[in-house]
Amino acid sequence: MKKFRLLLQILTLSVIFLFGQKPSIAQESNWTHFRGNNLDGISSENQVPVVWKDTTNIIWKTEIRGKGWSSPVVYGDQIWLTTATVNGKEMSAICVDINTGQILFDILLFKHDTIYKKHSINTYATPTPSIEKGFVYLNFGSSGTACINTDDGLVVWKREDMVVEHVQGTGASPILYKDFLIVHYEGTDQQYIVALNKKTGETIWRTDRPKECYDPLLPIGKKAYITPIVINIDGTDLLISNGSAVCIAYEVETGKERWRVIQGEDSTISMPFTEDGIVFFYTSFVTPPEGEKYVELFAVDPKGAGDVTRTKILWRIKSPILQLLTPLIKDGLIYTVDSKNTLIVIEAKTGATLYSQKLKNKYHSSPVFAGGYVYITSIKGETLVLKAGRTLEIIGENILPGEIYATPAIAQNSIIIRNESSLFRIGKK
Repeated sequence: MKKFRLLLQILTLSVIFLFGQKPSIAQESNWTHFRGNNLDGISSENQVPVVWKDTTNIIWKTEIRGKGWSSPVVYGDQIWLTTATVNGKEMSAICVDINTGQILFDILLFKHDTIYKKHSINTYATPTPSIEKGFVYLNFGSSGTACINTDDGLVVWKREDMVVEHVQGTGASPILYKDFLIVHYEGTDQQYIVALNKKTGETIWRTDRPKECYDPLLPIGKKAYITPIVINIDGTDLLISNGSAVCIAYEVETGKERWRVIQGEDSTISMPFTEDGIVFFYTSFVTPPEGEKYVELFAVDPKGAGDVTRTKILWRIKSPILQLLTPLIKDGLIYTVDSKNTLIVIEAKTGATLYSQKLKNKYHSSPVFAGGYVYITSIKGETLVLKAGRTLEIIGENILPGEIYATPAIAQNSIIIRNESSLFRIGKK
């Protein structure tokens, strides 16, 4: 009898263990935001292909109507992305089955007779959605923000009252934090951040950028396109958001400012990133008395308060303006490509350049990481696969047809990547 009870206990524990592992495995297979579950471009998948072309390791290809540079997000068997008509008057959400490539939902969300202006390289569907179990959240800047039930494709709520003068379009992706959906609206006329109740769309808090930092700027210089990150410092979660004039750490629960770093006069695009308790970000443009405009990559100690511009910058590196992609940081190394097509790997602790390599194409899609490799995709559809480390080792140079601005998603040991007309799932067959 004792042996039977012992056997029963072992079997029970085994069942609990096995079923207890499934949620964590499923979560690792998702890609819930721009640059992944943790907004860092890092996947735990370890069997992602390093070699492909349009006829090799392509599980499926699906045509996507309209145009958009938003990245795909993945939850379970669903991939969601946004698209818009070229003239921007209709903006939609599209859901694709990850296994077959079949379009499950094609939902018109917003329709306008007039639309804001945009830059020639931007689209009207550039911000990446955020997704969680049961719901996906989609933002089109001043054209509207919406929440969709992913089970039935029905719209849960919409907001169309948050409007700024984008001038060159929008690019800031929303992020989820607890019961909040956090969205940036930074145009030439207003610059503010809102936390919405993700269930209802109602505003929980709104924080405007500080007038004393923005009033000296020309209107065109006040805009920004960045997606924020959240970092925990001494028990408090801080939202790190680098606008065109200032990078500010806000308390996420309230929108209250904790610290700021002031620098720049025109546009930020690349989002902040973090590792080992240090925050890194590109500033906006600086115009010196003589010479070319530049930006700087800052490493900042986030344990400060007030204006920490002179006290908390650990190192700084000058870089060309118009930094669109967000660098990848992994194991103390920063991987980036600047706007003059130079691949650079930087030691995060010191700011020292470990190696650099001039590339032939422009890279606006942000690097991602899986299985010990860094994937960087050019606007011409070429993806370089680098072995992560302190020396340059190119493993693969892969090409897909068409232009690619969107950052890939990595899920279920595959890469989901979008060009101007199609969505591809790349994986080992």
